Amino acid sequence: MANNSESGKKKGLIGRLWRVISHPSARYSIGTLVVAGFVAGVVFWGGYNWAMALSNTEEFCISCHSMRDNSFKELKQTIHYSNGAGVRAICSDCHVPKEWAHKLVRKIGATKDLYHEFLGTIDTPEKFRARRLEMAKGVWREMKDADSRECRNCHSLKAMNPEMQDRPARKNHAKALKKGLTCIDCHQGIAHNLPDNWQKAWKEEFGSAAL
Repeated sequence: MANNSESGKKKGLIGRLWRVISHPSARYSIGTLVVAGFVAGVVFWGGYNWAMALSNTEEFCISCHSMRDNSFKELKQTIHYSNGAGVRAICSDCHVPKEWAHKLVRKIGATKDLYHEFLGTIDTPEKFRARRLEMAKGVWREMKDADSRECRNCHSLKAMNPEMQDRPARKNHAKALKKGLTCIDCHQGIAHNLPDNWQKAWKEEFGSAAL
């Protein structure tokens, strides 16, 4: 008897729910909610992608003078900024992942830069140099953990033609491929100046000397 009673209650509830949903005014309301939700989703997604694209531009990255007067000046002196091929890497090419999930995580983490910019933590060359080692270690760790993901957007050991490289590069790249090394294991300071005693700091951080 109890089971029949419970079954009757369920059928009654389903029936009442169906009558509410099937009512013309309800269908109109649900349709409105669906359309409104879809439009809101499109607006949100468009706004998100617009914000991502804007914050990935070189102009945005150097809009704070801490970056413009320090890191960007150093980048302009490197082959990543000016070279015979005319291929230029900007800040986001090296520091922002392309995959959506990784990019979102990196953007959230980057909010600390706004905090330090507001505090004036590195707003002078002297302050910047004093914190250079700490900042470098953070970038090294990110690159090691991600297997130099952003480097590999342009560079791949498997895609390299050894015959077009000089002997030391050919030898080192073959060693790196065999040992499973990542780009940052050998290529430190290719876009920015290295801090004093950086090799000692690298060894302390990763347990082995930089190659």
